[in-house]
Amino acid sequence: MPNVDYLISTRAISNDQFVAQIGSVRFLRVPRNAPVPTPSMATRSARDQALWVKEVQDIADGNPNQNSISIAGDVLVFIHGYNNGLDIIMQRQRQLAKDLEAEGWKGIVIGFDWPSGNETLAYWEDRSRASSVAIQLVRNCVTVLAKGQEKDCVTNVHLLCHSTGAYVAMEAFVQAEKDGDLFKSNWRVSQVAFIAADVASSSLSVTDDWSKPLFKRILRLTNYSNPNDSVLAASNAKRLGVAPRAGRVGLPDDANSKAVDVDCGDYFRTLDPQKSTYFGDFTHSWHIGNRVFARDLAMTIEGAVDRKAIPTRVLANGHLSLIDAPRPPFMEQWGIKSAPNP
Repeated sequence: MPNVDYLISTRAISNDQFVAQIGSVRFLRVPRNAPVPTPSMATRSARDQALWVKEVQDIADGNPNQNSISIAGDVLVFIHGYNNGLDIIMQRQRQLAKDLEAEGWKGIVIGFDWPSGNETLAYWEDRSRASSVAIQLVRNCVTVLAKGQEKDCVTNVHLLCHSTGAYVAMEAFVQAEKDGDLFKSNWRVSQVAFIAADVASSSLSVTDDWSKPLFKRILRLTNYSNPNDSVLAASNAKRLGVAPRAGRVGLPDDANSKAVDVDCGDYFRTLDPQKSTYFGDFTHSWHIGNRVFARDLAMTIEGAVDRKAIPTRVLANGHLSLIDAPRPPFMEQWGIKSAPNP
C-alpha cells in the first residue's frame, strides 16, 4: 500500500491553495503526513491521470477480501457534506480507511472533495455548489467508471455519502441519465451508504422521480439514521417547512425495495463523546471513528450476508437497529470467493 491517500478535488485554486469555489477536477496523491491537500499534489497530464486510476484499481484488485462477493477488489468513494474544512475532510478519509481495515475489510478508500464552506450560514450556497459539483462527479468520475466497466473492469465501486454528500450523489445519478452515452451504458455502482443524510426522507420513496436514477444503477442503499442528530434538527428549524431528513427520521414507509434503514439511535445514546473518536459535531459525525459502525459498513460493502442478517443489526419494533456484535467467527472459512456462479 503506497504511503499516499487518493483524492479527487473539484475546488478552484487561489495563491497555490485550494479554495471554497468550484474549479477544475483534479486527481491527487496526498502524502499521509500532509495535513491538507495542495494543488502541487495533483496529476499533471492525462497520462498521469490514467495512471492514478490504474493505481487505485490495482491496489483494490491486489488485495482480495475473502469475505466479499466481489470478483475482484473494492473501491469506496467517500463524499463529504457541507461545512467541512480540508483538514477535517482528510482526517475523516484516513480514519475511515483505518476503521475498515481494523474490521477486516480489504479495499481502498478514496475521497471526492467538493468546495463546501466552513460557515453554517453558507448552507444554501453550499447546496447550490453541490448541484454544480454533481455534474463534475458525472463527467470526471462516473464516466471513468463506465469506461472501465465497458472494458471488463471488475473492480467494485461503492459510495459513502455524509450529510449533503448524499445530495451530491443523488443529483449525480440524475445528471448521468441526461448524458446520452452514460444513459446507454451498463455502468453501475454496487453499495451506496448514507450517513446523516441531508436529503428528504420522502425522496427515497419508490414513487419519487429524483431517486429513480440512483436506484436504477445501484445494488443497495443503506441509510444510517439517528434521531438524535442535532445538526439536521437545527437545519430543519432554520428552513421552516422543509421535509424531514433521511439522516434523522429514516426511510419513508414506501421506500424503494433496494433501500434499507439502520436506526442508530439506541446505540448512539450509549456512546460517551469524551471517549469517542470523531471529527466535527458528535451527533452528526460520530460514525467515522466508531468500530461498530465500521464493522456494519464493512459487511454491507462485502455483500455476503443479507441486509437483515448482518450481526450488527437487530430487528426491533419492525426496524433494524445498530448493535455491538462480532462478525461471524468462521466467516473466512465459508469459501465465499470460491462459490460458483448460479
